[in-house]
Amino acid sequence: MRKEPFSVGSLVHVYNRGNRKQVIVRGVKDKWRFLQMLYYFNNRFTPPNIFRELQKLFRLNLNKQFVWPESWPERKPIVKIINFFLADNHFHLLLKEIHDGGIAMFMKKLGDGMTGYYNKKYQETGCLFQGSYKARLVDKDAYLKYLSVYIQVKNAFEFYPGGLEKAVREFDKAFEAAINNPFCSLADFAGDRESPIIDKDLLGELFPNKKDYKKFARECILGMNLEEKLGDTVKDFE
Repeated sequence: MRKEPFSVGSLVHVYNRGNRKQVIVRGVKDKWRFLQMLYYFNNRFTPPNIFRELQKLFRLNLNKQFVWPESWPERKPIVKIINFFLADNHFHLLLKEIHDGGIAMFMKKLGDGMTGYYNKKYQETGCLFQGSYKARLVDKDAYLKYLSVYIQVKNAFEFYPGGLEKAVREFDKAFEAAINNPFCSLADFAGDRESPIIDKDLLGELFPNKKDYKKFARECILGMNLEEKLGDTVKDFE
């Protein structure tokens, strides 16, 4: 398992994308499986054949994507997931380490789980991802605020019909579309969703009011100053 220079309490932006920029999710079912992995792999206990065990449980709970089996030990997360965004060929996560080595452990579970799932389902072999995940430490509150907009607003806007430029012109409509995207964490900060995946942590303290977050996001997007505020981060993760 990869050794990271992080400690308990560290906030870290994590990113990975498909090998040669290939897709890592081919449809809605794959995307929901990714979200399930974010939830079920974020735990100190991982049973063998975890999703085989969950299949029956999901059939009995058709309206619930996340159910913790009563027969399993109490859930004990190893990271806090603050933000996420999933595209067809890459993902972004903002994580907080709450267990020693938790980020490395979680990312190994996620990488292995996604690769195994994809290769088995689509009868593929080899690497799904373009090498190891990239990670950058977040050490300032101001940086955290801008990074959150980059992850869950700007990325979502790039997939708005007509692209980023149209999303900027139609900010309110694009922002609402991003809130309604189940594979983006924006709804947990600017909508009414309370996802079991997300822990708002410090970002929730910085933006306790949903209107304030939207106002800040508008200023960032319309001003298009994220690249300036985030520096090399955008270059590293694009």
